[in-house]
Amino acid sequence: MLTTLRNRRAASVALAACGALLLTSCSGDGGSAGGDAGAAAKAVTVAGVEIKQDAALHAALPEAVRKAGKVRVATDIPYPPFEMYIAEGKTEMTGLDYDLGQALGAKLGVRFEFTAQKFDGIVPAIQAGKYDAAISAITDNKEREKVVDFVDYSASGTGILVEAGNPHGITTLNDLCGRPVAVQTGTNQQKLLDKQQDACKAAGKPAVDVQAFPKDSDAQLALRSAKVIADVLTKPAAGWTAKTADGGKAFQVVDDPAAPGGYNASPNGVAVSKNLPELTDAVQKALQQLIDDGSLAKIYDKYGVASIAVKQATKNSAVD
Repeated sequence: MLTTLRNRRAASVALAACGALLLTSCSGDGGSAGGDAGAAAKAVTVAGVEIKQDAALHAALPEAVRKAGKVRVATDIPYPPFEMYIAEGKTEMTGLDYDLGQALGAKLGVRFEFTAQKFDGIVPAIQAGKYDAAISAITDNKEREKVVDFVDYSASGTGILVEAGNPHGITTLNDLCGRPVAVQTGTNQQKLLDKQQDACKAAGKPAVDVQAFPKDSDAQLALRSAKVIADVLTKPAAGWTAKTADGGKAFQVVDDPAAPGGYNASPNGVAVSKNLPELTDAVQKALQQLIDDGSLAKIYDKYGVASIAVKQATKNSAVD
């Protein structure tokens, strides 16, 4: 189910046959351009942007990482648009998180070597020293900050998906009052709609006609068939659906200026072992460079989720 990113479930969708496959290739556009540790210093193209190594950041990396020429990264796949395989039956990875890893690696002059790992085992595996870091749409919260450090790269919450052209003029959650709205059962989004009922009542409006479905694909079908006027889901998922469904012609996302990253947005971060503080610092500085030169925005825009990008790379910025 889709709730507020990776706070959502104990175990992820099946990992296909890829299990613990090490993906050492590098491409921000779904392809691969492999290389050994020496080749990692070469410029890498991610989302159409050429990213070059920063020598000072490379020198600031932990000695073990510099010698290995790589950062061992855990990720739970698939979870679009953050991590995906390029096609069914393929083992090459793509997605926002994967592209971000390749961009950070290029900036630091090392490979970010991704390995598929069930979500509930990621943090324990970092603690055990199996991985140096994880990039897997992980919500930065105070409980996790006790055992890993986070460099926060996005903030996202709940979004509203509507028919292309927004024929019902939906601009905020309040516009859903008195109208049929789809949502996936048991998600944070359903809880948000339940709380919205109080806001509707306070405004003297009818309650939202919440129609819950077992899967978001069912909710999207209800929207397509005009049984509902909106589908409430995570904003990243909404953005990706709007970008890809029917070539981007079926849906659009409501962008509420008061909630650019979505309602109840929480930070999502690169989780790094507390035993590698130099890596955390280097990743934070590399991420800030990607923000400042516009590279990060282009990566996010590639996946239809530009609104969840942060303007500053922060460390351990949990809100709960």
